[in-house]
Amino acid sequence: MKPFLILFAVLAAPRLLNAQTFEGKVVYQLTYTSKLKGLSNDRLANAMGDRSEYYIKGGDYKTVSNGTIFQWQLYRNHENRIYNKTLKSNALLFAEGASNTDTVYNTSLVFGAVTILGHSCDEVVLNCRSGVQQYYFSPSFGVDSELFRLHRYGNYYEYISRAHAIPLKYVVDTPQFIVEATAVQVTPMTLDASFFALPQGVLLQPMPQN
Repeated sequence: MKPFLILFAVLAAPRLLNAQTFEGKVVYQLTYTSKLKGLSNDRLANAMGDRSEYYIKGGDYKTVSNGTIFQWQLYRNHENRIYNKTLKSNALLFAEGASNTDTVYNTSLVFGAVTILGHSCDEVVLNCRSGVQQYYFSPSFGVDSELFRLHRYGNYYEYISRAHAIPLKYVVDTPQFIVEATAVQVTPMTLDASFFALPQGVLLQPMPQN
């Protein structure tokens, strides 16, 4: 094994060994920087929401937003599908978890990059065709990354396979806007599986392809 690989293994091992699987809720505060002419930062934040609640249990997660257009997003592990609910449609727009139109060119890892809610967080940076994605995480809020092995949509597995933890902060640069989300509250709790069920009788519609 090359010396730098040995060093990486030594540095990473305590973080992986101490990681615990997190179940519960994370509340994020979000800000947006619009890149679209005629769409202000405030209008974008109003539509998408400046506060969100992220719930995770095993391989399922759900994000609930206070946006006037975007309401919630749900990932169901056994289906490997992402569902989105907006006020503009009565249907749920879904995307296959295996689909991904983006490309990750390279990644980097920085230890002890920032402290959030009293937790020292490492940083994973994904340099992508769509832009730069930065994620800050603590192993105190670990997840089983193998549960998301098929979740390629949004470069999710690219991140989670390196961090093995939910992010306490992320900054994602896209062609349309930059979004920054920072955790302001983390609450461990037991969630019922029914929380991640689809609404009864809901219409399903594929999301438009980019």
